[in-house]
Amino acid sequence: MLVKLGQALHDAREELGLSLAAAAAPAGISAAYLHKLERGVVDNPSPRVLARVAGALAMPYLRLMALAGYLDEEQLAEVRRRRPSAKDHPLAEQELTPEEWRRVGEFIEELHRRRGPGTGAAAS
Repeated sequence: MLVKLGQALHDAREELGLSLAAAAAPAGISAAYLHKLERGVVDNPSPRVLARVAGALAMPYLRLMALAGYLDEEQLAEVRRRRPSAKDHPLAEQELTPEEWRRVGEFIEELHRRRGPGTGAAAS
């Protein structure tokens, strides 16, 4: 049972003031499945589901992977030491219009507002 993962998910959802349904929908899972994750009764949550839940709850994906047992502390430390190159992003070579850049900036600002104070990327 993944009790620590479940507690972290529950705490994040509560902090955002989201119902099970409101948190589950953007993650593409049912409220019932999210509830099972929160109770720690899902033994092997898929990394893809964890990635979607991390996004929906504004949580660091690597933290969820570690809590789910996919990464041990040494592996987590190694991943954190690596710094991805901007070229690693699938959209790195795309050219954007000024309007698209403005919208990207607004999106990033919204993500930062949702994340709240003191929870920057270094907190991952």
